[in-house]
Amino acid sequence: MNVVRLIAAGAAAGVLTAAVALPAVGGAGVAAKSGMEQLNLKPEPLDEPPLSERTLLRDANGKQIARFYFENRESVSLDKVAPIMRTALISIEDFRFYEHGPIDIEGTARALLKNMTTGGVAQGGSSITQQYVKQVLINAAETPEEVQAAQAPTVARKLKELRHAMAIESKYSKDQVLEKYLNIAYFGAGAHGIQAAAKRFFGKPASELSLVQAATLAGAVQNPDRTDPNRGKKAQQALVERRNTVLDRMAELGKITPQQAAEAKAKKLGWKDTEVRGGCEESEYPYFCLYVQHEILNNESFGKTPKERQRLLQRGGLDIKTTIDPKMQAAAEKAIKKYVSTKDKPVASQAMVVPGTGEIKAMAASRAFGRSKKKNEMSYNIVADAKHGGGVGFQQGSTAKAYTLAAALENGFKLNDGLATGSTYYAPSYSAFRDCKGNRVGDPKHPVRNSSEGGGGFKTLQTGTWGSVNTFFMKLEERVGLCKVIELSKRLGLKRADGKPLGEYETYTLGINEVDPVTVANSYAVFASRGQYCRPLAITEYTDRDGKVKQFKPKCEKAMDPEVADAVSSILSGVFTKGTMREVGGIGRDAAGKTGTTDDYTAAWFAGYTPNLASAVSLGDPRGAFSHKLIGVTIGGRYYGYVYGASISGRIWKDSMIGALKGVEAAEFTAADQSRFGGCGTGCAPKRKQEEPRGEDEPELVDQLDDQFDRPGNGEGRDRSGDRDNPFGRRN
Repeated sequence: MNVVRLIAAGAAAGVLTAAVALPAVGGAGVAAKSGMEQLNLKPEPLDEPPLSERTLLRDANGKQIARFYFENRESVSLDKVAPIMRTALISIEDFRFYEHGPIDIEGTARALLKNMTTGGVAQGGSSITQQYVKQVLINAAETPEEVQAAQAPTVARKLKELRHAMAIESKYSKDQVLEKYLNIAYFGAGAHGIQAAAKRFFGKPASELSLVQAATLAGAVQNPDRTDPNRGKKAQQALVERRNTVLDRMAELGKITPQQAAEAKAKKLGWKDTEVRGGCEESEYPYFCLYVQHEILNNESFGKTPKERQRLLQRGGLDIKTTIDPKMQAAAEKAIKKYVSTKDKPVASQAMVVPGTGEIKAMAASRAFGRSKKKNEMSYNIVADAKHGGGVGFQQGSTAKAYTLAAALENGFKLNDGLATGSTYYAPSYSAFRDCKGNRVGDPKHPVRNSSEGGGGFKTLQTGTWGSVNTFFMKLEERVGLCKVIELSKRLGLKRADGKPLGEYETYTLGINEVDPVTVANSYAVFASRGQYCRPLAITEYTDRDGKVKQFKPKCEKAMDPEVADAVSSILSGVFTKGTMREVGGIGRDAAGKTGTTDDYTAAWFAGYTPNLASAVSLGDPRGAFSHKLIGVTIGGRYYGYVYGASISGRIWKDSMIGALKGVEAAEFTAADQSRFGGCGTGCAPKRKQEEPRGEDEPELVDQLDDQFDRPGNGEGRDRSGDRDNPFGRRN
């Protein structure tokens, strides 16, 4: 069709459109006159914002693990739509589509006649091009008022729609317009676009639709809410009737034979009700999915404002590749399942992180993710912090002692330097501890004990760490300086799970701050990477709807000297053979770690690493750790009088790490630099005559350690306070 014919057809149709849009009150002459006064038959360009597309999440191997969408849509080219589908749609919606301009004059005249006889707007007579314009305007609307304006039965709206249609048909070919319409149209049951509709209704792509299925979907676009098969039998029957109308029309136009129409009409609807699940609740890895979702919403790389990022997630059509490793994830889930039941109130959660990159390889928890209380499901990300969909976390316990150990080594202590300690520690004065603002926080009236059985004597950095001796670490923190310990832990990425500032109190070294497994695992990864801190990384790249790829590289920086990290690893390696994990044992390769039991057994941790992988496991009751302690509890079908760091968390860590690292070549730690850390400085153990018997306060190391499985009294991580906000009950 040439331009002259296009404009001429548009001009003739413009008057008719105006009449169609007005009620037949006062006669057609009034309507036409009113329409002519507002007529401006110049093409008006249409802003066509990108359609909402699904965002896909994939694991490190490229397998889809989740999807997000505002509208369930998957745009396809016209050649991916079955020819019978195109024929069915054109037959019922606009059978002269390839013959007329932006408006079907005959169809509009027919609608005009109907409106004049009914006294209202009974028919619209819109062409497929006009329908496309209307859908674009509706999709571009941001508010309910804008949506209403895009559908208002007014002369102004109809004329604007026509001017846009003229511009569209001068911009695109008929096939391009049809393709755009098929991708924007809503078919019901939450399916936007022909591809999503074909999969939702019949469980197949649009390219494989049969005559019956094509007629069904062609019929659905007229009133998708009334014929939505998801609404029940009444709507399904309405859809069958509408389908049969399409089949009759196709036969009338000679697109199919009457016999084909009769045979098709005799068939059932064929509604498959194929759910297209979206969101993290439907993901195979829901906790990791939540982390990724919140990372997108928090990260300015995905948009300058929260609104832009939310829109990109739900409508952007991104294809996101993540760091999650199916094998490592499976190892974590298997180990957790072995020791903790989905029905247990206490929850075990674990994160695995790669040292030197920060890539999160696994995030697992003992409870299923969801909102069903009957099924004991979790509705938030217990593995991560609040910023990534998590909660308040659990007190870190003695896994925090590793930071004090590292700070001591950084500030001149040697491996065999030590301190004489008693079974109870009191700060020597109110000024013994000061936070990083210089405030006094040391309370000489607050006792810190090792255990109910005692356990003092001279402890070196090694023996004090292996035995997790509270009084030793309090004295070590006092000697090094509270603020130096805090500053070092911050360099390692430590932060509270709830986003509040770290509590800078005297018992900081005993793990009084509530944290999450991702944060703790990532902080321990710094030791494994010889001092390199890397921000936790969950997304490695994404491809946008236009095929453009954006990559995300690890963001790392030096947090401590490599030699200091090596010395920390040297000491923490002994925890498996000479310390609180000796009954659990190691994993058959170089590994280091630290148990963590909190005050009054409110939570239990284990954090550890190899040169290849770091991991942290927490165990606590999300109903309230202080009101639901891990004392006299049955977990995973086993009864525990007291739950320690090694009891469950340490065993989960061991089993999961063995599974996760299977097939990965074992790497070794770099030995501690003896020229810097060998021997001892001024804190050497006092010499004793050979014949002098051992004193009660100086037992052999094995005797210093409480039996973790048979009796209470392991003092690790116990600050005896019970007050999460202020461990001393007051500030000095």
